[in-house]
Amino acid sequence: MRRAPGEQQLTLQPFVVHIGCHYNERFAVLIALWIINGLLALAFLMVGITKLVRPREALSASGMGWVEDFSGGTVRAIGALEALGALGLILPLLTGIAPVLSPISAVGLVLVMIGAIIVHSRRKEPFVPQIGLLVLAIASAVLGYLVVL
Repeated sequence: MRRAPGEQQLTLQPFVVHIGCHYNERFAVLIALWIINGLLALAFLMVGITKLVRPREALSASGMGWVEDFSGGTVRAIGALEALGALGLILPLLTGIAPVLSPISAVGLVLVMIGAIIVHSRRKEPFVPQIGLLVLAIASAVLGYLVVL
């Protein structure tokens, strides 16, 4: 097919991991970021909304014994931070408006998880799930900065 003078040709580089064609690393990082952010957003949104809508006593009865050490307002604030962090992971990338907010949200969730690990370790409670979320949030922040910058 012939091109008109001045017309540019659009070339697509397929994403193939092990076959050896063209490997678009930025696309692979973007896919990894969306997977990690989707999982993190789902986890933090569910837990954050739970902390926002359920009373402190119900949370304590459901296995969140740490809430006994905090006021109801503090538990709701933690839930709000988690829910807003979850939205911050997805919405900036989805809309393209200020996408740098996505890795910043991940850093905020890293700080929340560090606080959670400290609280659980002081109470001599297991904190393995928090470590998993911490690692994913760190990965999200690193991948987010690689994609955005």
